[in-house]
Amino acid sequence: MAGDWGRWTIAVLPPALPAAGDKTVKRALIVLLIAVVVAEQAWLLAPLVKSWIFPPREDAAAAGRRVAESLGCFSCHGPGGSGGIKNPGGRDGVIPALSGGEMMMWASSESELRELILYGRKLADEPEERSGYAAGQGTGRAIVMPAFEPHIGAGELELLIAYLGANSGLQFPSEKPAAAGLELVHELGCFRCHGPMGTGGVANPGSLKGYVPGFWGQDYAELVADRAELRQWIANGISDRFRDNPLAGMVIERQAVKMPAYGEFLSEKEIDTLIASIEWLAAAHWRDMPVP
Repeated sequence: MAGDWGRWTIAVLPPALPAAGDKTVKRALIVLLIAVVVAEQAWLLAPLVKSWIFPPREDAAAAGRRVAESLGCFSCHGPGGSGGIKNPGGRDGVIPALSGGEMMMWASSESELRELILYGRKLADEPEERSGYAAGQGTGRAIVMPAFEPHIGAGELELLIAYLGANSGLQFPSEKPAAAGLELVHELGCFRCHGPMGTGGVANPGSLKGYVPGFWGQDYAELVADRAELRQWIANGISDRFRDNPLAGMVIERQAVKMPAYGEFLSEKEIDTLIASIEWLAAAHWRDMPVP
């Protein structure tokens, strides 16, 4: 047994290193070590360098969604505010969604919306403060809106209002092509990737900035030079400018979520309406509309 162990030990030991005095070998080892350290540091610093060269950008509404998540809003109002849980005694028996116009069921103005968030009630309708374990008693509902005033800062409140406005589905353009296009945007689920009202999309592994871009700000300006290029993105899933650029094409090819090509599924008129609606969204006219 001991002999076998000894033979195995001898077999797996690496050959002896050259003598310490061999200057050529020592230089080679030092250069190799420096190269390994440099490569390791470059690998670690690459994300920071990329963020500096290609800074990620976040709309207030996208930041507001994170506030909603941190406050636990989606536990009652449903994933992404798409529809809530049952609420015995509540209107329609469920907690309302934060989208699809349902906001108008419980707040008719932005001031009422702020009151609901801060105090859990509209002050004009329910002047008496609700607190403690008996918060819901006497309201006729099993579940009542929490009062977040002690738990939310002024800046976070504004971000949350921005998100609720974008997610409400209550803003529509007055121009018919853009209004028809916005309905088509909802039907095609564009906001599922690009964020509510195009305010910023979902995570996208392998993409340049790590997320699907929205229809606003510098991200949009970098991707869409003009109306013709926007048509290319919608019809072909990529613009000619990006497809013909080897580096840009490589990045887009390796990202997980890719833009669908709708050219063979939509008519020219439908694409025209999509263009009109996206240009309206990118111009941010909807932000000036009151919510609700």
